[in-house]
Amino acid sequence: MPERVDTLIEGALVVTMDPERRVVTDGAVAIRGTDIVAVGKTADLHAAYEAAATVDGRRFVVTPGLVNTHIHITGEPLTRGFVPDDTPFEENVFQWLVPLYSVYTEEEERLSAQLAAAEMLKSGTTAFLEAGTVRFVDAVVDGLVEIGIRGRIGKWVWDLPPVPDVYRQTTDEAVANLDATLKAHRHVAGGRIQAWSMIVGHTTCSDTLWRAAREAADRYQTGLNFHMSPAALDPDGFLAQFGQRPFEHLEALGVLGPDVVAVHCVHVDDDEVGRLARHGCSVAHCPTTALKVSYGVTQIGKMPEMVRAGVNVAIGTDGNNASNYSDLMRATYLVAGLFKDARRDPTMFPAEQAYEMATRGGARAILADHEIGSIEPGKKADLVLHDRDRPEWTPLLNVANQLVWSADGRGVHTVFVDGRKVVDGYRLTTIDEYDLYRRAQAAGESIVARTGLPDRSKWKVV
Repeated sequence: MPERVDTLIEGALVVTMDPERRVVTDGAVAIRGTDIVAVGKTADLHAAYEAAATVDGRRFVVTPGLVNTHIHITGEPLTRGFVPDDTPFEENVFQWLVPLYSVYTEEEERLSAQLAAAEMLKSGTTAFLEAGTVRFVDAVVDGLVEIGIRGRIGKWVWDLPPVPDVYRQTTDEAVANLDATLKAHRHVAGGRIQAWSMIVGHTTCSDTLWRAAREAADRYQTGLNFHMSPAALDPDGFLAQFGQRPFEHLEALGVLGPDVVAVHCVHVDDDEVGRLARHGCSVAHCPTTALKVSYGVTQIGKMPEMVRAGVNVAIGTDGNNASNYSDLMRATYLVAGLFKDARRDPTMFPAEQAYEMATRGGARAILADHEIGSIEPGKKADLVLHDRDRPEWTPLLNVANQLVWSADGRGVHTVFVDGRKVVDGYRLTTIDEYDLYRRAQAAGESIVARTGLPDRSKWKVV
């Protein structure tokens, strides 16, 4: 007698990303509860399982959900594109982003997180690692649980910068914020939302706070996440204060380990690459930000060397005034292309490797490769159905090239997270999208007005 399952997707092209990287033609995926029960040929699964709901997959390519390993879900989604794109890095952060971050209300941060999650889900990202909620973590977690995405969250924690007043923190307050966030949100919605030990990084944290963040990650058995070395500002600051480059100093403090995700890591030297590799760290590479904020990644970036050394390099989209989008498929395209041109070597980051970085690599970075990153029995049913009835998917001859070089998130038709259909027919099923966009527009206008920052648009709006 056939086994009962909740959902059976039949007749699809299934990109498993399993250890053999199998692509199953006329493939099927069976889902029970939150988990994948079986993957194989449609005829075999149709005979073995009786489903409460069947999805005709003949028009779809089914992939694992993508994993975005660095995104600001508060502070920026509601002010997307407001910061001029010719702004130097230091000015971008301290004259624009910090004032924008500081005026958000609790409801606006919740709305911001939902807008970011909506864009990720609708473009095929089912899990993310955030940069740290600016202030109102409880409200953000509530909004994320409602919309149905998988995420790793934390709070915006630092102890050295004196401004702005609204999130100035002493070292004791910063350490207390770490502990309070982990205690309250370590395991929410069946583990779909989990708190991490997160600090801003750069040159904003004392050695005491770095050690406290390491200890918190160990105590709560979770990951440690921070920004480092997108520009020369960080290595210059560490060398001036300690006579050591950032990752040399963090190694001496005992911070580095296989649960660490270091973000950007553009201005690193070969010695630092070796330290990252020896400790099993992951790096979140954010290619669009590197291009838009002119970090110099194509000139000095060592992502190929990191991969060769054994560093797990995953992909992020960063904030909406640096990347300006949260479509990880677009970022994966850049990962595949940038170093081909920079090194004049077409073997750099082939499509198959780039897509692996966006799926299995991201899952490994957020310490969830036992649950997500591939379509295998026993893993969570985080699945994306790409619509083949679109020009960018026609003809379909090489699915890896198609996913990385031809398609983007606009072709995402259906998304499952934890076995639940959260996107169907290009629309979110969990919240009212139209109301979300209406409220986000109003909130964005209000936020920029409250900051008093000038509108530097170069086109005349009449």
